[in-house]
Amino acid sequence: MPKIANYEIWFVTGSQHLYGPETLKQVAADSTEIAHALDASPAIPVKVVFKPVLVSPDSVSELMAAANNTPACICLITWCHTFSPSKMWINGLKILQKPVVHLHTQFNRDIPWASIDMDFMNLNQAAHGDREHGFIWTRLRKDRKVVVGHWKEAKVQDKIGAFARAALAWADWQGAKFVRFGDNMREVAVTDGDKVSAQFKFGFSVNYYAVGDLVKRIDAVSEKEIDALVEEYDAAYVTTADVRKGGAHYASVRDAAKIEAGLRTFLKEVGAKGYTNTFEDLYGMKQLPGIGSQRLMAEGYGFGAEGDWKTAALVRAVKTMTTGLKGGTSFMEDYTYNLDPANTLNLAAHMLEVCPSIADGKAKLEVHPLGIGGKEDPARLVFDAAAGPATATSLIDMGNRFRLIVDEVDVIKPPHPMPKLPVARAVWKARPNFETAAMAWILAGGAHHSAFSLAATTEMLEDFATIAGIEFLIIDADTKIRDFKQTLRTNEVYYALNQGWAI
Repeated sequence: MPKIANYEIWFVTGSQHLYGPETLKQVAADSTEIAHALDASPAIPVKVVFKPVLVSPDSVSELMAAANNTPACICLITWCHTFSPSKMWINGLKILQKPVVHLHTQFNRDIPWASIDMDFMNLNQAAHGDREHGFIWTRLRKDRKVVVGHWKEAKVQDKIGAFARAALAWADWQGAKFVRFGDNMREVAVTDGDKVSAQFKFGFSVNYYAVGDLVKRIDAVSEKEIDALVEEYDAAYVTTADVRKGGAHYASVRDAAKIEAGLRTFLKEVGAKGYTNTFEDLYGMKQLPGIGSQRLMAEGYGFGAEGDWKTAALVRAVKTMTTGLKGGTSFMEDYTYNLDPANTLNLAAHMLEVCPSIADGKAKLEVHPLGIGGKEDPARLVFDAAAGPATATSLIDMGNRFRLIVDEVDVIKPPHPMPKLPVARAVWKARPNFETAAMAWILAGGAHHSAFSLAATTEMLEDFATIAGIEFLIIDADTKIRDFKQTLRTNEVYYALNQGWAI
């Protein structure tokens, strides 16, 4: 897979002057070879760049400051080829603001049993050096990912690649702007939250813009722009006579295209990476944005319905971390269940806004009444999600911290057609089973909205939580409710105490 442009990982090796120039020269040569091999790995989505070996406190501090001030650097890989005294790392690690993978490896895979001597031992002592390095990270209470194994192994490269993807999403959040058209849906709790705390914690801002400002952009859309979008619809999706020129719903399709064009213009002008809207605030608009929101998500924008800015930001993050991977990511909502004990299923959907990147085949363009919001019938894309393993992720505000909840599911082909359900949808089986998964999600306070992905793995999302420094909860095949409850209780104590911990 081609590397994602303009981003890089710095490969940083620790050693010390004690070993002399010849040993340090060999350390640099070996580290360069490892960095080049990782750079060539298809599992790692960005360029891996070798940096000079660090042998003193000043060299560590200078490199960490340089990493902080280099936007292209999204994370570091640290490794100690030899022993590297950890006191020399303290000042540099204290100022470091970039995520880190601590790679516990060694240059050689096998011990050269017949020839091994003390020179070899002194050079190849990552088993010694990385333990010293690990101590100072733990002593400083700094989070990082530890990857263990030989650097040529695919599983090691996969783990580094997962972290790199999480770091990409984190870098994308820094300074990102998310737009709210209207406020949170009235009286709803979980979609609301502390936007100031979120900006402090995550680096993105969430600000209100009047729907009237959006309507101005929509009204300025030309007939030529509308024609071009309608042609795109006809080429990209399954269409029937009623939505084509001369059809009963053709005017609604053109109205939807006009809204999409206006939305895109507004977001580009603001420099936003995502947005929220609500059907309680559509003044001046003919219909709730349906196909426009779906297509903007497919382009990479984050989206959250009913003012859910946390999910809008999360959808953007998951889309970023899965760049170039098979599968898609969408805003999603748990909607209704099939409670047959022999085949318990979750039917997830939303009124309109489900991203076609998760579709199984070509989506169909349809126009139907919405039954909520008091506007004209909106155009939307209707499809079933592709089958396969997936994750549904919720970001919630717990008051004293943010919590990321990941639910592992298996999407299936719907067991029966749903000809009268005019929305995009996903049908899945929960892990380990419906009762456990639903109970755990509810006990954890998970939202009814999620960032649903056929591409993002639990490892990527856990890495993302580690980078963000937030609580992480997983619901998977191993989940047991008694243990899950205890984790919730223990986490409450940990995060209460963690507020006052000193280095």
